[in-house]
Amino acid sequence: AVRRHPHQQAVAVEGGFGRLVFGHAAPLGMEISLDTARRPALELECYPMTATPPDLVPGRQSRNWMDAFASRHPYRCLPLNMANTTGWEILCPLTFTAEWNGGPSQADIVITPERHNANLTHVVTSHFSRGVLTMHPQYLFRTPPGWGLLAGGSPNHMKDGIQPLVGLIETDWLPFPFTMNWLFTRPGRVKFEKGEPFCFITPIEHRKVETMQPVIRSLESNPVMHGQFEAWNRARTDFNKRLASGDPDAAKEAWQRYYFKGEVPEDLGVAPDTHVNKRRLKSPRIG
Repeated sequence: AVRRHPHQQAVAVEGGFGRLVFGHAAPLGMEISLDTARRPALELECYPMTATPPDLVPGRQSRNWMDAFASRHPYRCLPLNMANTTGWEILCPLTFTAEWNGGPSQADIVITPERHNANLTHVVTSHFSRGVLTMHPQYLFRTPPGWGLLAGGSPNHMKDGIQPLVGLIETDWLPFPFTMNWLFTRPGRVKFEKGEPFCFITPIEHRKVETMQPVIRSLESNPVMHGQFEAWNRARTDFNKRLASGDPDAAKEAWQRYYFKGEVPEDLGVAPDTHVNKRRLKSPRIG
């Protein structure tokens, strides 16, 4: 669950992440759940590798393509919103273009800053060749034992002509920084704006995934879930029929908000208290 402390702006993120803080200082405030209080606070330590590293900010919900829809319909999709905000963005510190001619060598990508910048190669280079553009987060990260960082592009942030590569890094022991790489999907030119996210990091307790066993079962083998699904399906079908027929109540409702609000039709039971429809992660602080 996400809880805001009443006397400060900080937000504690409880649950899968525990309570994430940046740096070495003790966590601010103790208004957290008893379950969380029994565990040590988790820290994502961020060590700058340069004097002026890129800004690192909590993931932002908004996307230009989502804003462009009528009534901003995509923001009704809670999974999109949660993905956009479950992690931290590393922002491009300058505006530049990169152009690839389709060739296999490093020299086949030409990087041009909007303005001269002596630290350009600290930000972006052509290192791996074959249309791979390499960008430097400029931080050495340390996560708690068993936790790593999933690094890639910002979720649901599109760039035509180039694709962010995704990596899982064992930052609980790795003593050197990683790079963020983008692959041109075809010859051409792309532009990265100052303040645009070029890397998105999400802590993940990845070793636990190995303990999961996928099991395929018939829905009928779980009568409770089967009944809940059938009740939802009837409610959904009825709503769509009423909406298509111009029913004024359905038109006023516009869309069913069960998942967004953490509610279910009465005959589905009760949604858990752990439901979250908004996430606000912490901004870095000096440790």
